[in-house]
Amino acid sequence: MSAALPRRILLGVTGGIAAYKSALLVRALVKAGAEVQVVMTPAAHDFVTPLTLSTLSGRPVLTDLFVRDGSGRWNDHVHLARWADALLVAPASANTLAKMAHGQCDNLLLACFLSATCPVFVAPAMDLEMWRDPATGHNLAALKERGVRTIGPAHGELASGLVGEGRMTEPDELVHALQEALIGASPWAGRTVLVTAGPTQEPIDPVRYIGNRSSGRMGFAIAEEAARRGARVHLVTGPVQLTAAAAGIARTDVGTAAEMAEACKAIAPQADVVVMSAAVADFRPAAPAARKVKKGEPLDTLQLEPTEDILAWIGAHRRPGQIIVGFALETNDGVAHARGKLQRKGLDLVVMNTLEDAGAGFGHPTNRVTFIAPDTDPHPLPLMSKSDVARALLDRLEALL
Repeated sequence: MSAALPRRILLGVTGGIAAYKSALLVRALVKAGAEVQVVMTPAAHDFVTPLTLSTLSGRPVLTDLFVRDGSGRWNDHVHLARWADALLVAPASANTLAKMAHGQCDNLLLACFLSATCPVFVAPAMDLEMWRDPATGHNLAALKERGVRTIGPAHGELASGLVGEGRMTEPDELVHALQEALIGASPWAGRTVLVTAGPTQEPIDPVRYIGNRSSGRMGFAIAEEAARRGARVHLVTGPVQLTAAAAGIARTDVGTAAEMAEACKAIAPQADVVVMSAAVADFRPAAPAARKVKKGEPLDTLQLEPTEDILAWIGAHRRPGQIIVGFALETNDGVAHARGKLQRKGLDLVVMNTLEDAGAGFGHPTNRVTFIAPDTDPHPLPLMSKSDVARALLDRLEALL
């Protein structure tokens, strides 16, 4: 199974007959796990409709710097460029390549290119004589000197009826080339990552259990982000109603804290990074009933016993160079409690959040967390989606790899 692409691809579509392939390219990128934002040049509208690309990408297609509805709104090219993990211009016409090489900025796509700090790829597409022209070669050489990477063109039949170089690389091949370039160079490539997610359920009897409100979204977001960066991910999850969308994730489903401990002990010794985001029950019924306890039957007290501290076991058995991250959901004195957890268990990082913050904690698509690390001040993040929290977490851990 091929690795998933980094999450955000800004796709530039320029005016040329090969633009008809952009629909297939958007579909292939989405299938590979990417979010795709399409930016078209005005000339591209003559070859493919924005509606087609918008439908396939699930996002509005952008063309103009200014929204022409009298509102005064504009499409922020700097924000778009910062949003992207990679910018791909496909097809890249001779005209757009020339403008890129000479720093021209007369449309939204070119403004995004000049603002981009992410990797930039171009897939040239033009007729044979245009491709052979020295001006095109000079422009591509100038772009390559500035770090722009070229994919193709391919050799084959062209729109003019000629056969030769100039044909845009096929969409599946473009996706594969992006995977090789972006994932192969990632510090996460080939790393093994263990992520835990969701709640555990500790049985009182065959029907009832002690549990919590964890949805598992945070852990799944971390697992998917790690997979998109090229890691081999082992996801150990309690009972949740979620599906991991990214390729490269091996999933183990468990029910109780004991089952989660068993699974983690088998995987953790081989993991380069361990992220324990599951909300594991701290206590379980000491003597669960073998049959359902009926209403009216005596049950004056429910005797509890502590579950095993999985994170403490992993910290005690860590191998040199292993990175271990814990999560702490607090209701008061969050930073102090998180620092205590960090020190007691010998962790590299604690991700702390609190139920005191609106939009954070269980049951929300968003979270507001603070990174607690040894010998540094707490690093609070604003309220953001759990996917963006996962992205920020892996950016933080990347420096430790």
